[in-house]
Amino acid sequence: MANASELPPGAAPDWTIPQGWETYTPAEHAMWDRLFERQSEMLRPRVVPAFMEGLDVLRMTKPGIPDFDELNERLTRATGWQVVAVPGLVPDEVFFEHLANRRFVAGRFIRKPDQFDYLQEPDIFHDVFGHVPLLVHPVFADYMQAYGEGGLRAARLGMIEALARLYWYTVEFGLIRDGSDLKLYGAGIVSSYGESVFALDDPSPHRIAFDLERVMRSQYRIDDYQQNYFVIESFEDLLQQTRDADLGPIYERLRGHEPIAVGTLLPADRVLHAGTQDYARTRAGV
Repeated sequence: MANASELPPGAAPDWTIPQGWETYTPAEHAMWDRLFERQSEMLRPRVVPAFMEGLDVLRMTKPGIPDFDELNERLTRATGWQVVAVPGLVPDEVFFEHLANRRFVAGRFIRKPDQFDYLQEPDIFHDVFGHVPLLVHPVFADYMQAYGEGGLRAARLGMIEALARLYWYTVEFGLIRDGSDLKLYGAGIVSSYGESVFALDDPSPHRIAFDLERVMRSQYRIDDYQQNYFVIESFEDLLQQTRDADLGPIYERLRGHEPIAVGTLLPADRVLHAGTQDYARTRAGV
């Protein structure tokens, strides 16, 4: 999700720019390789299998920052999606329009060495490594398109904030059930070494069964690990719940309720793990 407002110089009206793959330096390619090697190795037993399958289908194991032209040949053949470069954050409605037309927007810059473990604005590693492999999965690819279409409707109704929460707790920080285990699928987790461990192993965060309206009311952290994670049963179930729901009545109820604070458990929640919240309290100095 993004909320820039002024079209940057050199960008097309849809905010896209050339990737300029030939301009990446050896140091930038080496940064991608360092990030890729560390993250892909530790994710193998932790991430939903479809993610690793996507890496293979897209041949993202090839050294260096992916060339979007080559990546798109394989991605478009798989599910009709493509990756387009943008100069940074884009307006919400531009973002939704791209998703609704099976285009995933990605920044072209890569983090600096002193940002190896964390940076606030998403870079090409987050956008491409984190998001793109699951676009090979037909059902998840359909979910992302449906999300874009829903976002355009939400913009007309003034309910973008509710849709942003859905994106945050699914596409960015979602967990999925895999038999008796939980696995990662959200890009914000899978592109973060620390949160890939925290989200599954740490006793601090709550892990709650996914409920559409609950998620759309739930505030989130943008500056630290999440205190709540929501767990879907499958990509098929996620798509069905979000595509088939009549969001009009949900939006009306949301207008009449305050957002749910970060780290809160509700009596109606189906709690899979009630967290200690120790991490959050320690960070807050409590």
